[in-house]
Amino acid sequence: MSGVVKKVADATFKAGKSIDWDGMAKLIVSDEARKEFANLRRAFTEVNSQLETKFSQEPEPIDWEYYRKGIGTKLVDMYKEAYESVEIPKYVDTVTPKYKPKFDELLVELKEAEQQSLKESERLEKEIADVQELKKKLSTMTADEYFEKHPELRKKFDDEIRNDYWGY
Repeated sequence: MSGVVKKVADATFKAGKSIDWDGMAKLIVSDEARKEFANLRRAFTEVNSQLETKFSQEPEPIDWEYYRKGIGTKLVDMYKEAYESVEIPKYVDTVTPKYKPKFDELLVELKEAEQQSLKESERLEKEIADVQELKKKLSTMTADEYFEKHPELRKKFDDEIRNDYWGY
C-alpha cells in the first residue's frame, strides 16, 4: 500500500475520533434533522471503518526464495521483475482544493446563522416572558396602564374609536 493512502486513512480515522457527534446532536431540534444526522454519522462510521481496515494494512512481503526453490530461478526472476516494474499511480486529490474554499465559506455562514439564531432565540424568550407577565397582569390592568406600556397602540386605538364613533 502506498504511504499516501495509509496517511489519508490514518488522518480520517483520527478525524472521526475528534468529531463531537454527541455535542452536535444536542444542537439539532427537529426529528427529521435528527434522522438525517444519524444517517450521516452511520455513513461516516462505515466509510471510516472501511478506510481503517482496507488501507491501514501493509501487504505481506513476497518470499521470492520460497518460489525459486519450487518453481525455478528463471521464471521467478521474470515474475519478480514484472512485479517490481508495476507502478501504482499515486492518488492526486483534485476535488478537495475546489471544494475546500466553498466548505470554509459555508462554515462561516453557519457560524453567522448560529449567532443570529441565538440572538433570535434570546429575543423570543424575552418576548415570551413579557407575554406571560402581561397575561398575568391583564386581568387587573386598566386600559391606560396597557397603553402606557404600548404607546404605539394608543394612537391606533384612538383613531379606530374616533372613526367608529364620529365617522372620520
